[in-house]
Amino acid sequence: MRRGRAFYLQLAFTVLVAAFLVVPVAMSITAGLTVNFFQGVKSGLTVRWIGEVWRLYRDTIVLSLTIALACLAVDLAIGVPAAYVLARARSGWTRFVEEALVLPIAVPGLATALALILTYGTWREFRTSWLFILVGHVLFTLPFMVRAVLAVLSSIDLRTLEEGAASLGAGFWPRLLGVVLPNCRSGILAGALMVVTLSVGEFNMTWMLHTPLTKTLPVGLADSYASMRLEIGSAYTVVFFFMIVPLLIGIQLAARAPSSRATAPPGRGRASGGLGAIAGPPE
Repeated sequence: MRRGRAFYLQLAFTVLVAAFLVVPVAMSITAGLTVNFFQGVKSGLTVRWIGEVWRLYRDTIVLSLTIALACLAVDLAIGVPAAYVLARARSGWTRFVEEALVLPIAVPGLATALALILTYGTWREFRTSWLFILVGHVLFTLPFMVRAVLAVLSSIDLRTLEEGAASLGAGFWPRLLGVVLPNCRSGILAGALMVVTLSVGEFNMTWMLHTPLTKTLPVGLADSYASMRLEIGSAYTVVFFFMIVPLLIGIQLAARAPSSRATAPPGRGRASGGLGAIAGPPE
């Protein structure tokens, strides 16, 4: 098929937009790997600045991962049951709860952080602990976990699946573990990857909640650009990319998982697998 002028104009526009987004990232990565940014690549390549980042800011990296994993654990413990209840009820009040869950996202992070400081700022031990940041991250990321799981549960006939499992003699916990969770596994995975990614990269709220002893990775990144050599700040960006990019790829792979299972032949899809696990193998 012969392509017209409109196709090449659209292609050129797409390339320009992509370059506008990618070139600054490439420049930042290059600055973090060169001996002297102002002399460019001709000054030589080095990993010295990445070593400096690890020496100066490794505590912020470790703390960010700790908070992200703790945030994931809390979101799983609260978000998955909440999504299950909302999917089962499906009434006017559940829609109200769904909309209320989105409020921490709609409200600026600085405002949420200020509200937390006004409410719990007098608790000195709590205020100076990383748990204070964890509360803010949970408020921010919980809607993403609930929405991801709820979207999957809403796409299946959950009530029929549970009734089928109950007719085979399964109680509540066997139904939950053998039917509900396997059928929303893709939503849990996508939500988990999203929660970790958002927690690691969250800056606005964390900037207000952190103390000098509880700096996270994005706060350390801002500090390195403000007080260190440009090469060190750029090397910090390289470290940040190495942590975030695999998670973003994982989100894309998790998002494709449901569509690949949707093409399964009748009788071999997710529903039959879940009930088969409850009923056991045929005799």
